[in-house]
Amino acid sequence: MKKIALLSILVILNISCSSQKNYTETVSPLKYLNTITAEDLKTHLYIVAADSMEGRETGSVGQKKAGVYLINQYKKNNIPFPKGATTYYQPIPASYLNKKYGEKLGDSENIWAFIEGSEKPNEILVISAHYDHVGTKDNEVYNGADDDGSGTVALLEIAQAFEIAKKEGHGPKRSILFLHVTGEEHGLHGSRFYSENPLFPIANTITDINIDMIGRRDEAHAASNNYVYVIGANRLSTDLDNICTIANAKYTHLDLDYKYNDPKDPNRFYERSDHYNFAKNGIPSVFLFNGVHADYHKATDSADKIEYDALAKRAQFAFATAWELANRLERPVVDKK
Repeated sequence: MKKIALLSILVILNISCSSQKNYTETVSPLKYLNTITAEDLKTHLYIVAADSMEGRETGSVGQKKAGVYLINQYKKNNIPFPKGATTYYQPIPASYLNKKYGEKLGDSENIWAFIEGSEKPNEILVISAHYDHVGTKDNEVYNGADDDGSGTVALLEIAQAFEIAKKEGHGPKRSILFLHVTGEEHGLHGSRFYSENPLFPIANTITDINIDMIGRRDEAHAASNNYVYVIGANRLSTDLDNICTIANAKYTHLDLDYKYNDPKDPNRFYERSDHYNFAKNGIPSVFLFNGVHADYHKATDSADKIEYDALAKRAQFAFATAWELANRLERPVVDKK
């Protein structure tokens, strides 16, 4: 676990200020960060992870129903689909989803929403989460409240916070693509499809913040849920790693745990969620994660077991990191292979 002393934080802040010479925070994001609430996240998650969504299996009726709910929330908040798209959907044919492993999935879709940047609209920050899960087994619904209902509803709240800021004249300088990907449980298919068929050039994508399971705690943190695993931030970019640290030090004060960032970790979580399809294309990426727990991939991963205070704080951390990335003068430099 990475422990950061106050002196170290001050050094990082000074380095950041000197390396981003004309980045000036003209407005604090705290007002907008605080619109991300445990109550709102709970309201969304009890719907997204309801039995009526039938476990959100890729291409299923239940997943499509969950997708309609997500789109309706973006419409309610006046957050449009991206420029260059004709709907909130990026369709993915069954032939693509089934080609790699010979499965029998139906046609599915990524879902996207978009807030255009005020100064650098052609530079794109992606914030991603997968909205599929594993469906039903033996007549039991696998609701996937944490995996990844938690990340799914976090995107809704983060997008709403940025839209509120924009309405008040403090919109992001770079554009933000909110990307709900499908097919993660079957092999990261939705993010792979986007990376191969991007709406915006991959070269214009500055970072992917990927959120997958942020609503629970694992055994290693039984005493406190005030933590999040940070995976991959330093794999390609020292800047991105520093930005995550700075955003947390300024606004959320979580314990940033880097255990699973070790390239030698046998769990290989870095390769197991949707950020990887950005990272392997040279895009600085960070994966936010609470670790596995006893209900992982079981029918008992239900909305009543989510720790909504932890979910809110981790979503706020993702927002704070995104705020820093969207408003700095320079995009994160790729300085590692």
